[in-house]
Amino acid sequence: MEEITRWEQRLTALFERMAPHFLAARGRQRLAKYVRGLLGGVERKNGWQLAEEAGEATPYAMQQFLYRGTWDVDGVMRELRRYVVEHLGDGDGVLVGDETGFLKKGTHSVGVQRQYSGTAGRVENCQIGVFLGYVSRLGRALLDRELYLPKSWADNRERCEAVGVPETVGFQTKPAILQAMVARALEEGVPARWLTADSVYGDDPGLRAWLEARPLAYVLGTSINDARVPIHLYRRPVRGVIAELPEDGWQRLSAGEGCQGPRWYDWQVVELSIFPRRGWRRALLVRRNVTDPGDIKVHRCFYPEGTPLVSLVHVAGCRWTIETDIEEAKGEVGLDQYEVRSWAGWYRHIALACLAHAFLAVTKATGEAAMRPAEKGGPKDRPTSPMRAFKASRGLSCP
Repeated sequence: MEEITRWEQRLTALFERMAPHFLAARGRQRLAKYVRGLLGGVERKNGWQLAEEAGEATPYAMQQFLYRGTWDVDGVMRELRRYVVEHLGDGDGVLVGDETGFLKKGTHSVGVQRQYSGTAGRVENCQIGVFLGYVSRLGRALLDRELYLPKSWADNRERCEAVGVPETVGFQTKPAILQAMVARALEEGVPARWLTADSVYGDDPGLRAWLEARPLAYVLGTSINDARVPIHLYRRPVRGVIAELPEDGWQRLSAGEGCQGPRWYDWQVVELSIFPRRGWRRALLVRRNVTDPGDIKVHRCFYPEGTPLVSLVHVAGCRWTIETDIEEAKGEVGLDQYEVRSWAGWYRHIALACLAHAFLAVTKATGEAAMRPAEKGGPKDRPTSPMRAFKASRGLSCP
């Protein structure tokens, strides 16, 4: 019970540090009700069920909190980043970018259209959110989010005005959105040495050039079909470079722990002939499936001279963490269970879901490793996750 009490105290302290971003006392009270609802055991984290969780007869107060409440959502996100850095920050931290789909019906929710969703694995009617995560030896969490606004929306001001899209917001590619979030994180002092993301971002030369100019090291996925790279002063297709890799050059290394243990792959590094700046290198990091040698993945890398292969592999492996974090946030704190159509509603719900997820991430990093003491002569208790213990403390069920 002492541990549960500490978690309750930490949650209250988290609400208190967010308080300056809420003008009215009732807004601060609503924050606590909303986030506690996201952490609770209701099946769907929408206005109706969050209101029922809070003991309210109608969802109107919850809905108005998202639509018209007087609070600073960007301020909440800045404070969230400070909170994560305080507990999980590390000088060797890795920033991780990715997008996820939010399946929707109809055409009125901001940013919705038929577009590819990695969540569904196909083209669906959905919104796309671009997220920035953070990974260190101390833990991981989501740091930032932006809604991708397709051209069909950005070019239609009447449609944008109907859902409250600010006039200053126009079309941006997903790599440009990620770049803006990385810039925010670094300007606010988030300690990070690397960025990793998939080929949606790695194929963008503008993002790579911006990272190299800072400089910030990266390991970014890249397409191998059409990409060309400088090898021995000539630009050659990536696929051709891979075909000529020596068989004795592969090294078997783990890209980190997966749900079934270490993720083993064979790896090679191919240094590129053009060096971007003194003391830095560009290279291709090639990953080959151990059981299916034809399954090849390639990353574009930019890193300080002398960086060992094992470090590049570690950063490449960090890319999966944001997929896990987004999946956890959807399953545990209702990241995708909102029923709002407006720009403000989307940003506010997503911010509070990220806040709830960050609380769980910090709780996990600081407390989950402890085993509950076994009764004398009885079987050892299984470790209790923060989510299960937190919900149990409040009389809530947890799947």
